[in-house]
Amino acid sequence: MTRYFIQPAASARLEEIYRHTFRQFGPAQADRYLDGVFALFEDIAKNRVAWQRVPSEFGVDGFFARYKSHFIFWKPRADGQIAIVAILHQRMDLARRLREDVPEP
Repeated sequence: MTRYFIQPAASARLEEIYRHTFRQFGPAQADRYLDGVFALFEDIAKNRVAWQRVPSEFGVDGFFARYKSHFIFWKPRADGQIAIVAILHQRMDLARRLREDVPEP
């Protein structure tokens, strides 16, 4: 079974999303939103989600899918697992923020 791993930049974004949603909409909505994000992670790992390749002009190799107001970016790892590398809000400058969160080797 394919597993996913959350990279540090993506983990930090999850915390930001939770705090913002908690402040704006309360704990129940914050929990529901993150439950949905984690369900998408599972679907990505099981190849059960429509995904797209990150556009080349973003300068980062990988794939993405959308969950409500956020884009989830990931890369396959050499061991066959999935690395969740970034989670960005739709209003962000996606190309710039993705390059910041996912430095290419």
